[in-house]
Amino acid sequence: MNDISKAIQEYENLRHLILSNDFVVSDYKQINYGLQFSISKLGWSGIIRVYQNNQGKVKIDFSQLDNSENSVLIKHLNGNQTRDLPQTVKPNSFDAVILPVIGSDESGKGDYFGSLVIACVYVDEFISQKLFDLGVKDSKSISDTKILEIAKRIRYICKDKFIVLEISAERYNQIYSKLENEKKSLNDLLAWAHAKAIEEILSKVECQTAIVDQFADESLLLEKLQAQGKKIQIIQAHRAESNVAVAAASILARERFINKLDKLGKQYEINLPKGASQEVIKVARLLVEKNGNEILKKMVKLHFKTTKEVLA
Repeated sequence: MNDISKAIQEYENLRHLILSNDFVVSDYKQINYGLQFSISKLGWSGIIRVYQNNQGKVKIDFSQLDNSENSVLIKHLNGNQTRDLPQTVKPNSFDAVILPVIGSDESGKGDYFGSLVIACVYVDEFISQKLFDLGVKDSKSISDTKILEIAKRIRYICKDKFIVLEISAERYNQIYSKLENEKKSLNDLLAWAHAKAIEEILSKVECQTAIVDQFADESLLLEKLQAQGKKIQIIQAHRAESNVAVAAASILARERFINKLDKLGKQYEINLPKGASQEVIKVARLLVEKNGNEILKKMVKLHFKTTKEVLA
């Protein structure tokens, strides 16, 4: 039987990368001149084969994969993997597996009060390890107090290699109204905002890949990108916050949202709750009673169904 030790090592490398992106990876089985294994995720599955010739050269065969988003991601991971991974990088961690990379995420999308904030963070191997050591993860799993603390350290680690773009509630409503007249939706606004943030960070760093949490058909974001953005590969995936760059971006975006919501509340001498709960409706009604309906244009996202309840 042929020596397939290098093929097995290649399998281990791929398995490490693929597991870090929430796929399930089977054990390998030997085939002629190599081995084969399957990968799966949320109902999708595919087969990868690894061959080793008599000279010990290894070839990875992706021909059994389809043209889905999962297949594109798997192929991209392999094309950008670092063979000598740092010992501190562990499978299933939030460390970036595609480096360097730009992560983009937003905050405030589901909050009635306050702005919409989009952040982009550039992560290379050095920054990735620092963020991993810091324990960076999706902002939705971290308390507001902790976010304010971690965000300061992220800014220090990343220095000037990040962008935070804020769209105030008033500006948000203006943009949304214009898009609505053009028969477009919130997803168009999100795509425009992410594209703008990606373009801005690309004016500061050089990078070939950006990862964005998927919120709509991937073509929507690609349409909004300008010259700089069209030069890089955009990976849109659900639960993208599992990537350390996107997780860092989510924290910076949430920090700005929290701080600006607090500032807006102090301006009108009222505590503004997050989300779109009954407490939010109660506070919004108090603001309307005191300042009139026009105040909502400056403080809330008017297209929310919450507005009808506030004004009922």
